[in-house]
Amino acid sequence: MAEVHGRRREALRRLLRAGGLDALLVTNLLNVRYLTGFTGSNAALLVTGDGAVFCTDGRYDTQSASQVPDVERVVERECGLSLASRSEGRVGFESDHVTVDGLTELQEAANRELTRAPGLIARLRLIKDETEVEALRMACAAADRALASLIEHGGLRPGRTEREVARDLDNGMLDQGASGPAFATIVAAGEHSAIPHHEPTDAPLKAGDLVKMDFGALVDGYHSDMTRTVVLGRPADWQTEIYELVAAAQAAGRQALTPGTALADVDDAARSVIAAAGRAEQFMHGLGHGVGLEIHEAPALSRAGAGTLAAGMAVTVEPGVYIPGRGGVRIEDTLVVRENAPELLTLTTKELVVV
Repeated sequence: MAEVHGRRREALRRLLRAGGLDALLVTNLLNVRYLTGFTGSNAALLVTGDGAVFCTDGRYDTQSASQVPDVERVVERECGLSLASRSEGRVGFESDHVTVDGLTELQEAANRELTRAPGLIARLRLIKDETEVEALRMACAAADRALASLIEHGGLRPGRTEREVARDLDNGMLDQGASGPAFATIVAAGEHSAIPHHEPTDAPLKAGDLVKMDFGALVDGYHSDMTRTVVLGRPADWQTEIYELVAAAQAAGRQALTPGTALADVDDAARSVIAAAGRAEQFMHGLGHGVGLEIHEAPALSRAGAGTLAAGMAVTVEPGVYIPGRGGVRIEDTLVVRENAPELLTLTTKELVVV
């Protein structure tokens, strides 16, 4: 992994040279992790044109020696200030992360004005390397297996509560090797399934309910994201209708995931299917988002999305139709954009499952 992190720092140096910067002070912990592999709660990194200096406090001395063996280390409590005082030349800072008061302190420590440099590492994180994709595959597999186990053991049945099902999914992902859920698991049954981000309650599942489950696993710091909607017992005609509609929209969105396609066009590929059925107002959120070290990161697949897809981007495709007071359906996958066809990471069936 040291070699992987070294390549990422070298890619950052190319961006620094292109931007006329001599160094970048990295204080966002996720970006520090991306560039070094360090997983502790206090750290900063100064990346220069020909090297780097890493800082953490004494609690992480042993851990950082193991996780960051290839970078000069400094052990001090105030990491950002310490590295700012060591910086030279035209130094950038993460202006999308540092507070106004924090900037004042950093500039006083550096004894110079620092240069705004937002989004440099985010540009690198847009394209996942194979180490990252493998972590995403493992996270998606843990979620797939947790859902399969839940269904196999009768965990979806009338009388159980939304909260119990969510707890089972969380525990199932832990059993499958995840370090935890990627986000707060959503289980929404019956009319609650019409609420896109419903929080699980003690409401019991009932025969005839649509049950929407939006969940993901966290593996090696990387997040998976999947939504599946099932029905308890024989589906009503209206349930089958909207399920098939969402499935068609989701397939169209997946097929649009080709390098060079405008982000807004990917959203439109799926949204137009739902709009043509007269249900445009019942799909009220974006089509998807990037996933990685954060559960929601760039790019944004939405009508307002700016830019185009590129090979190596990891994204979700998650259209939905929500009918207030009755129920809703969402189908979501995590995928990686590839040159020929997207790589599907969430492998649970998208056929309507009747339990």
